[in-house]
Amino acid sequence: MYKTAKRILDIALSVVALIVLAPLLLLVMVVLKFTGERQVFYRQERMGVNGSYFRIWKFATMLKDSPKMDGGFNTKTNDPRVLPVGRFLRKTKINELPQLFNILLGEMSIVGPRPLVDKPYPPYSDEDKRIIYSVRPGLTGLGSVVFRDEERILTESPLSAEECYAKVISPYKGRLEKYYLAHFGLWTDVKLVFLTAWVVFFPNSKLVEKCFRDLPRP
Repeated sequence: MYKTAKRILDIALSVVALIVLAPLLLLVMVVLKFTGERQVFYRQERMGVNGSYFRIWKFATMLKDSPKMDGGFNTKTNDPRVLPVGRFLRKTKINELPQLFNILLGEMSIVGPRPLVDKPYPPYSDEDKRIIYSVRPGLTGLGSVVFRDEERILTESPLSAEECYAKVISPYKGRLEKYYLAHFGLWTDVKLVFLTAWVVFFPNSKLVEKCFRDLPRP
């Protein structure tokens, strides 16, 4: 029942957001067009609902050939591949806003598990993928809020970025996404939308642990 209502809410909220944010989106497009490599959008294949694939929309924040450079798909703090304007867009999460178009197309939801990038190692087991992607991936979600400072974690870890993601971040993200599905509902989504905005302004806040007191531990 909620899945149907959620899709209606996604359409309504994404339309309103695109109208309200249109001046900001246009400004960012102009700035990107005349700075860096003059690339406005970044498109990448991601895993969607029921194992399907789609191309995600983001504002371009890194050099075009970043995945082929040192670091691959993982970005660390002060990564030299990130463009100057891109640092601000990533910190404020403005770079994610074009995904409102993915939401309108039915490829994503406002809230849900973050859509996976195909990496050299499998981030989740096949069984976890089946469970987690039984719903549309989200613009934001529990994994996004908890790992809001993923770049710092990768930078400070004694492991390589690839090992840290595969052995530390990915397993915990999987548990968080399954927790989200176990608590799937309107109130969970409302809290996550609020927390997404909250941690942008208060990145060190522990409010997520107060809102979700029984979160799985790392």
